[in-house]
Amino acid sequence: MAENYNTSVLSDIPAQEEKQYSYLNLGPTHPATHGIFQNVLKMDGEIIMDATPTIGYIHRAFEKLAERRPFYQITPITDRMNYCSSPINNMGWHMTMEKLLKLEIPKRVQYLRIIIMELARISDHIICNTIIGQDVGATTGFLYLFQYRERIYEIYEEICGARLTTNIGRIGGLERNFSDKTWEKLENWLKDFPPAFEEFSSLLERNRIFMDRTINCGPISAERALAYSFSGPNLRAAGVDYDVRVMNPYSSYEEFDFIVPVGTQGDTYDRFMVRQQEMWESVKIIKQAIEKIKKEPSHIYRADAPEYVLPPKEEVYNNMEALIYQFKNIMGETDIPKGEVYHCVEGGNGELGFYLISDGGRTPYRLHFRRPCFIFYQAYPEMIKGRMLSDAIITMSSMNVIAGELDS
Repeated sequence: MAENYNTSVLSDIPAQEEKQYSYLNLGPTHPATHGIFQNVLKMDGEIIMDATPTIGYIHRAFEKLAERRPFYQITPITDRMNYCSSPINNMGWHMTMEKLLKLEIPKRVQYLRIIIMELARISDHIICNTIIGQDVGATTGFLYLFQYRERIYEIYEEICGARLTTNIGRIGGLERNFSDKTWEKLENWLKDFPPAFEEFSSLLERNRIFMDRTINCGPISAERALAYSFSGPNLRAAGVDYDVRVMNPYSSYEEFDFIVPVGTQGDTYDRFMVRQQEMWESVKIIKQAIEKIKKEPSHIYRADAPEYVLPPKEEVYNNMEALIYQFKNIMGETDIPKGEVYHCVEGGNGELGFYLISDGGRTPYRLHFRRPCFIFYQAYPEMIKGRMLSDAIITMSSMNVIAGELDS
């Protein structure tokens, strides 16, 4: 039986209803977020009207942990920040301590560190750029190029025995010298990587589908990037040629010939291209470092400062003085001078800094990590506002947001 509707009720409804929005949780366990963090997106259909990021899901209190550890036991903590290029974290911390201790590091050690750091930079950028391709549907490049990242990990393994979280190096230098197997693996990698990377580049760089998908996706201007304190590839993609290796050289980077790639639009495509060019420059730097090392004494791999530098294991097992230094260093019994220092390196994502205050005790009085991801992630809502939901994923990928740096 048909119902009788009261037409007077319908006339009371406003002519234009208030617009209804939906809310979407992007994370904290979404497979494309590259870590455990959340974004609550306010959606008008497929368009993002606003975004509210939430971090802290894996906060591990690294800075407070460091204040309760001897200086020599902090290196493994730094590994867990940007775990895609952990050797750079390790070297940055070692250089911070060396600045406090006023240690003079031999040239050969500095060049060896540069090789390790540039390999780590390439490894980091391989992950970022292949994932950008993966997120737009191009799986081939991801699968193909990852084998060369794996070979970088094999080089780490020859140097220190570890792969992902490396704990590589020591305050004052390295734990051991590069072995013949290390040099052989490095030489083979330098021979095989460039042609493979050239193939990957030809697959995406001028690919019309990839370009249409990434150009003008998640852009940010140079002014806004500076306002947010961007650094690294994300800042350079916006057109600002700031690179710590050039502006504040460390480990003898001032002796190397390389260019700093910059973009213009600060969009996903520019961020991709900046990292592409940086990988070529890193290969050049590694080759230059190898040539410079040939002119240095081959037996040197650490500074001559036994009161601060861990002695070789064979000496510890056979020499009483070395055993005493080993014990004092490991147990934190060595006197550390009072002081306040800041040292930064060019990490995979930007300026990675260590602000250290020492009161002369066996542990830091205060230690703060400047994590580049924590700095630039605050701009993410602005970069995706008004964009499609699918743009949110590849914008995040191109920023290379690493959860370990967010929640340190």
